[in-house]
Amino acid sequence: MNEMILMPLPHYGFDPTEAAVPWKYLAERGVKIVFATPDGKPAATDERLITGKGFGPFKKFLMATPEAIAAYREMFRSSAFQQPIQYASIATEKYTAILLPGGHDKGMKTYLESSILQTKVAEFFTSQKLVGAICHGTVLAARATDPQTKHSVLYEYQTTALLKNQEMEAYYLTALWLKDYYRTYPVTVEAEVKSVLKSPEQFHTGSFSVKRDSETDESPALVVEDRNYLSARWPGDAHTFAKKFFQRLQEME
Repeated sequence: MNEMILMPLPHYGFDPTEAAVPWKYLAERGVKIVFATPDGKPAATDERLITGKGFGPFKKFLMATPEAIAAYREMFRSSAFQQPIQYASIATEKYTAILLPGGHDKGMKTYLESSILQTKVAEFFTSQKLVGAICHGTVLAARATDPQTKHSVLYEYQTTALLKNQEMEAYYLTALWLKDYYRTYPVTVEAEVKSVLKSPEQFHTGSFSVKRDSETDESPALVVEDRNYLSARWPGDAHTFAKKFFQRLQEME
């Protein structure tokens, strides 16, 4: 495939599953992924999701799976990951699509609040290029403004995102010792994304369970597709999200 996909990341704090599972699936199928960071230096994942440190009795439930950790290690060693471009160097016309991973560590704010990235994401939408967003990645999309309408680029799109009950459940399980680790912002992801939509009915929750999807089992996952935009809720949707993103790339050839 000749497609080149952009994957922006923060300095620190992205979710290893949401970045590495799609990266591995796409890379194995010949898709070139270009990483971008604020200063052109390699990004670093949220280490707690790799080590499980601080999760106490909920370690197995909250940290990344061994498969996802292995994919992250492989991605980390890749030359593309080690040689990212700067946000300011992103030229939208070079790319077929953009993929926006999530993560809830406060380090994500350099990514979620980047005016450069918000402008670039808007360019992908207005150019009708493929956009995929998972978990907090949908917040970045929600904050991107269409220069013509002055609304969020998601204003008339169907979408999903990290659900309020998912975010708050993780917070309540760990707040006693991790404080607001699971609250990137006082407003939940679901509330912020809903606030930019024309109607709250455009937001889809699906039927949620703690079971994660896999390459062979899509049943727990939710991926919402609307025109050139795909969205998913959490790391447990990542395999299905990757598959559907790749399918859309093939359709665009």
